[in-house]
Amino acid sequence: MRSPSFLSRRPPPMLLLLLSPWPVWAQSSTAATFPGTPGTPDCPEACECAPGGLANCSGRALPAVPADLSRRVRALLLDHNRVRALPPGAFVGAGTLLRLDLRENGLRWVHARAFWSLGALQRLDLSNNQLEALAPGTFSPLRALRSLSLAGNRLARLEPAALGALPLLHALSLQDNALSALAPGLLARLPALHALHLRGNPWTCGCALRPLCSWLRRHPRPAPEAETLLCVLPGRQTLSPLTAFPDAAFSHCPQPLALRDLAVVYVLGPVSFLASLAACLALGSVLTACRTRRCRATALSRLRGPRDSGPGSPAASAQA
Repeated sequence: MRSPSFLSRRPPPMLLLLLSPWPVWAQSSTAATFPGTPGTPDCPEACECAPGGLANCSGRALPAVPADLSRRVRALLLDHNRVRALPPGAFVGAGTLLRLDLRENGLRWVHARAFWSLGALQRLDLSNNQLEALAPGTFSPLRALRSLSLAGNRLARLEPAALGALPLLHALSLQDNALSALAPGLLARLPALHALHLRGNPWTCGCALRPLCSWLRRHPRPAPEAETLLCVLPGRQTLSPLTAFPDAAFSHCPQPLALRDLAVVYVLGPVSFLASLAACLALGSVLTACRTRRCRATALSRLRGPRDSGPGSPAASAQA
């Protein structure tokens, strides 16, 4: 009878796991990294992905934003495609996105709710497109945004409601648009802004430039860049640097209302309107009541007239 030897026994599974040159847990962690081939569940179709959450969809003639975005995507490169519009919820599923590049797409329209799911976004590049206007609230959900580029578009006006209050935005690029002035209150809602690029716009010298000139005086820039910021005087062909206008140059301009004044206007306005409406209703009711009473008195006098002139009336007895 053969005695069982140690070598003939099958080693226990734990021993094989410890002696393995490439542990099983290392293989599982490697498989859990962000896949690099398109078509996998975590990588958008027609894109190339890399570890770290980078999805490269550049220059692939895509007509729209990929619909199969994952929360593991941290940077989405969609530049040099054919994305002409951003519908509501265009980036649903990519709530952890930190960087979004949409340059050179011929983009013409952005819905006000296109970026609603991108609360963590820090960098947004919409430069070199064909945007002419932005709807109110377009960038309001992007509370973590630090850099925004709208350069190379066709913007003639940028409303404060479009940008919203972006407390962390420190870089805003508006060069090469059709801006003649910045709307009052736009820069006041960007407290962290210190890099503002404005070259290549047809600025018009006037009262509308007062907030921008004040901001430029508080944030001086290098001489070469400051010299290229010029505005045209209305009715003239001369150019003047924006930094050459002191605050005294706008002394003839109407002063904007302070926040306290605006609060008074917004509170007293509706109250005074309701008070005026109540007074008008009361006066109308009084006049209507007086007129009704007068009409009743006239009707009673007419009814009493024939009775007084009857056969038994005092007037008829006197005549007899």
